[in-house]
Amino acid sequence: MKKFEVSVKISEKILGEFLGVFDENLNLIGRELDVTCFVDDGCIKISGEKEKVLFAESVVKTLSEVVKASEPLDKSRILYCIEMARSGDISGIEKTFSGVVAITSKGKQIKPKTVGQKKYVDAIGKNTVIFGVGPAGTGKTYLAVCMASVAYKQKQIEKIILTRPAVEAGEKLGFLPGDLQNKVDPYLRPLYDALSEMFGFETYQKLIEKGVIEIAPLAYMRGRTLSNSFIILDEAQNTTKEQMKMFLTRLGENSKMVITGDVTQIDLPVGKQSGLTHATSILKGIDGVETVTLSHKDVVRNPLVAEIVKAYTKYEEKSQKELKNEQ
Repeated sequence: MKKFEVSVKISEKILGEFLGVFDENLNLIGRELDVTCFVDDGCIKISGEKEKVLFAESVVKTLSEVVKASEPLDKSRILYCIEMARSGDISGIEKTFSGVVAITSKGKQIKPKTVGQKKYVDAIGKNTVIFGVGPAGTGKTYLAVCMASVAYKQKQIEKIILTRPAVEAGEKLGFLPGDLQNKVDPYLRPLYDALSEMFGFETYQKLIEKGVIEIAPLAYMRGRTLSNSFIILDEAQNTTKEQMKMFLTRLGENSKMVITGDVTQIDLPVGKQSGLTHATSILKGIDGVETVTLSHKDVVRNPLVAEIVKAYTKYEEKSQKELKNEQ
């Protein structure tokens, strides 16, 4: 069979960044898409079966736009773009990586790394109550904390409130040593770390002391009206329906709520419906409320995490199908 070949012109300015060290980026594209890629006179030549070559051409063009937008090209980003191309959702992907969400205390720019993350960040900007639902590693909590820190620095709000239900893999607080703060600290550690990175440790400590940043278990929200605040409820899959209703009705003037959770990791007693799944189902269509669902495609930790999430999702779907067939 005669090989099909195309050429994609790449600007000299970005060619080195596009190719990577020892052409590792180009070689990765070739391996993943089962085509031959090489450089010839400032062009990327792609040869192989026609259908695969045309697909690879669209990926190379998109990745060149990513590099043109001054975004780094690495293995995880290349694999992500390839996966999005396979699902037919690669158009304009370079814009996903370009918006700065926040800048850390050390000057690092925080940007969305996936289409799902961009959608999530945009939803937080536009709505009052936002549900971020998805697996571990998708940046749900981290991005919410980034947005909260920006809102505070821009004087849009006066307080940042972070809370979680004190339920974790079946372990109860009574088994942990120390007073209530000691008991709650392990559950809130991811929130501490993200805030410390955004404000710097010393500023973060001062804001805690002044009460500007409040971190407390969900039970402490009862009876309060939370105004002029950015409120984040983390691990919301472990709330009951009653707890979720209590939390949502705390919303006061000029406040925003971000509720995050992973519905595949519910640690509630058998028979208890998660407040997160219940709320997202009954609050659909309400103006100012939006749910953003993230998937394994949005996992930005070690690429292996995405594969693990995929495997578990596949297993659970198969189990549910078998259960339905038995019924």
